[in-house]
Amino acid sequence: MTSYVIEADGGSRGNPGPAGYGAVVRDSADGQVVAETAEAIGVATNNVAEYRGLIAGLSAVLGLGGEGAEVAVRMDSKLVVEQMAGRWKIKNEGLRPLALEAGALARRLRVTEWTWIPREHNKHADRLANEAMDAAAKGLTWKAGGAHDTGAPGAAALAGSLAGSVAPAPTPPPPLAEQTDLLDAGEIAELSAPTASVAAAQQRAKGTGWAPPTRVATSLLLLRHGETPLSIERRFSGLGDAELTANGLAQAEAAAARLSREPYRLDVIVSSPLRRARQTAAAVGRRTGLDVEVDDDLREADFGAWEGHTFTEVQRQWPAELAAWLAGPDAAPPGGESFASAAHRVEAVRERLVERYEGKTVLVVSHVTPIKMMVREALTAPLGALYRMHLDLACLSLIEYYADGPAVVKSFNDTGHLR
Repeated sequence: MTSYVIEADGGSRGNPGPAGYGAVVRDSADGQVVAETAEAIGVATNNVAEYRGLIAGLSAVLGLGGEGAEVAVRMDSKLVVEQMAGRWKIKNEGLRPLALEAGALARRLRVTEWTWIPREHNKHADRLANEAMDAAAKGLTWKAGGAHDTGAPGAAALAGSLAGSVAPAPTPPPPLAEQTDLLDAGEIAELSAPTASVAAAQQRAKGTGWAPPTRVATSLLLLRHGETPLSIERRFSGLGDAELTANGLAQAEAAAARLSREPYRLDVIVSSPLRRARQTAAAVGRRTGLDVEVDDDLREADFGAWEGHTFTEVQRQWPAELAAWLAGPDAAPPGGESFASAAHRVEAVRERLVERYEGKTVLVVSHVTPIKMMVREALTAPLGALYRMHLDLACLSLIEYYADGPAVVKSFNDTGHLR
């Protein structure tokens, strides 16, 4: 009896954005391709596209081997694999119907394994998904063999790809890497994101009117420093070089413990030059074995004459200046820096990090103003939005940047590690 291997993938250029999936079915004995399928599915998320790829692969095996056919499922989506294996709960109700459909198909087969594989070992399915999205960008429909036509959309072109399109067996992959999706497993159903740590060389589309397709984000994890004496007393704390309190050091260690465990996998740590941020970053560096880089543009805003004062003290001594500062981002504290000015340097450092560490997961350890600036920019919100955000000490936020789509804020002011 023939047994099969499914390799499936899905992607979204924007997450959500124009999406598509690809699935490959191989003969498990020799690795030869016996079927391949792909389809553009309109605007959807990565996770939806990945589930659709799995469903297409399972359907293809049913068509080839019939009821009870033996199949191993291998995907680079940790979320889909773990949910289908029953190890993770499905928290995103939008995925539940797809999971139920895939489960119903799987029960008609004999699934021997649900295995996560690194993205670089899922290139065939990834290529098919990108071909389908490229075709859709031209107003065409993907068909087997890598060509496109204007046939009716919807059903994936499976029949033409059976048996006659045979590929050699792939090089056996090395032992499976651990899961690298960001965020705790309990949260990942809502917040799952493609992880930069497992980024592989990506297929590049030419002449489609699209930027190069990027399924893997450049991820900036933004960590605010821990508690200082000034934060306890709610005093303006800008360029003053306060140290962490004992509680602040404990907060830094709690964040470090979280970030050093799966499912996190940091590639780079970059810190503000100020001591409170460097101490926080150092705690993560010790846990992860990563060196800490320092970028001066990640420093807090300069509060000038207000440094070390409470809000009440500033209100009494500089009432007109404070009113102007609260009224708009162009006003600066006496001898200090306006939010508008800070925005320019924060934008510059963000651009450097995203360009320098494309496809990586970067931990940025900084302060309230730079973190709010990056979130505001990702949301394309006005500078006035800074006054509508709150960040706790040692909180985590996550922004993902796609070369061919908008930035996506995936998490904000997360303090789960401090509870």
